[in-house]
Amino acid sequence: MKPLEGLLVVSIEQAVAAPFCSARLMQAGARVIKIEREEGDFARGYDKAAKGESSYFIWLNQGKESICLDFKSKDGAKLLWRILKKADVLIQNLSPGALSRAGFSTEKLHELNPRLIVCNISGYGMEGEASSKPAYDLLVQAESGLVSVSGSCESPGRIGVSICDIGAGMTAYSGILEAILKRSISGKGDEISISLFDVAADWMAVPYIHVEYGQGAPKPAGLKHPSIAPYGAFECSDNRLVLISIQNEREWERFCKRALKSDGLFENPNYASNNLRVSNREKLEADITRITSRLTSIEFQLRLKEASIAYGALNEPSDLRTHSAFRGAIYANSDGQEITLPAHPVNWSKPDKAKSMRTPKMGEHTNNIRQECGA
Repeated sequence: MKPLEGLLVVSIEQAVAAPFCSARLMQAGARVIKIEREEGDFARGYDKAAKGESSYFIWLNQGKESICLDFKSKDGAKLLWRILKKADVLIQNLSPGALSRAGFSTEKLHELNPRLIVCNISGYGMEGEASSKPAYDLLVQAESGLVSVSGSCESPGRIGVSICDIGAGMTAYSGILEAILKRSISGKGDEISISLFDVAADWMAVPYIHVEYGQGAPKPAGLKHPSIAPYGAFECSDNRLVLISIQNEREWERFCKRALKSDGLFENPNYASNNLRVSNREKLEADITRITSRLTSIEFQLRLKEASIAYGALNEPSDLRTHSAFRGAIYANSDGQEITLPAHPVNWSKPDKAKSMRTPKMGEHTNNIRQECGA
């Protein structure tokens, strides 16, 4: 039995953040009814990489039920009220205030269903001057400062996945679980709100502290760490990069003596502490590279492994499938064509028997849900 079996989640959702949240709830056992506009979730049209369907959509919508519903119409509103009367959770990432303006304020929802948990996901919050700003992942990355500390000094860059959307979906998921626990004690539902900007701002805590109380925010460092050295990528004789991370002085000694076989590097007074190594980073990295450039990437990695130093290869997306740690799971697009995706990251020691799941066709479950609700 999965932990959320028996719970009904209704999600008025599109794009990434809310679908990510409801996907996690579905994977935990909840029944998820996805409410789409007549033209469908626009993420259905992002690309055709998944055997003719959108990579984003099949990733985030496996196992959900899709109903096309215009809740601004009399008939659509009536049906939505009937669905929400028996729901446990409502998720929505419409423009702030849009659901209330359509007659579905949280107050009215709780009059109908006092146990309902309402989760609002927005770009910049539900109230305030910024709340009306259209919000997409890259824009929030930029406005929160994430872009300014990413990439390299020469070229700050977007984080390569929709990190603010994903983070907001993860945060909404954990918030809903907290609300479910609270409801188990109080017997009453609640309302929570998550914004992409709040999530990104929380992640910016360390640069923020440096600005407010230190000497200024760390500059983008590419494959280096702004406040730890050595921590980054080093080139080997086969022109491949190997990343290493030194976290303490014991590791620094093992790295020098056992991985690099250089007592002199360890005894250099300019490298006697992390602060000194950061201050002398350019010279330090040149000294290390003089040694790694004489080793193949395989030889260097074997030495690092023997010295118990954390290391990693600079892989491409094409390397993910063959990585020894990769766990795959088979799903399907809406036409039933099999798609292998990364497995759910929560790996139960005694997993439930997996059931076949696929992405729903747009409005596939509309008639069944209407009949179920007597509409």
